[in-house]
Amino acid sequence: MKNLVRTSASNPDFIALVRHLDADLAIRDGEDHAFYHQFNTIGSIKHVVVLYEDSIAVACGAIKQYDTASAEVKRMYTLPTYRGKGYASLLLGALEVWARELGYKKCILETGIRQPEAIALYKKNNYTVTPNYGQYAGVENSVCFEKLF
Repeated sequence: MKNLVRTSASNPDFIALVRHLDADLAIRDGEDHAFYHQFNTIGSIKHVVVLYEDSIAVACGAIKQYDTASAEVKRMYTLPTYRGKGYASLLLGALEVWARELGYKKCILETGIRQPEAIALYKKNNYTVTPNYGQYAGVENSVCFEKLF
């Protein structure tokens, strides 16, 4: 049975999933990992969703304020053995609902060009490519997206 749980960045299951994510990104990002990692610490994240299947934490995602109108989607990850079941879309939808409840008008996010699964996920969920924002402006290995509510 699937269960989505709203929590915070101090949740031990979220922390464990983020460790898996960071290990994967270290391989994918290669020499660029240190640059990206500095923007992906979880200390300032207050809104986390963990997806459980039969009491096992299998996927996670988070949002944090980017500006007064925008929630930034962060730390999306699904354990490899649970991929292909639609969990990432389910998680993303739950994060969007929470962002709207918090008064945001859109979600924004950055992902890497070396993450084709993530790019496909966001396109499938009606996110549109935008110019790279903030710290990602001019970074050729980044792709930024947004979704207006």
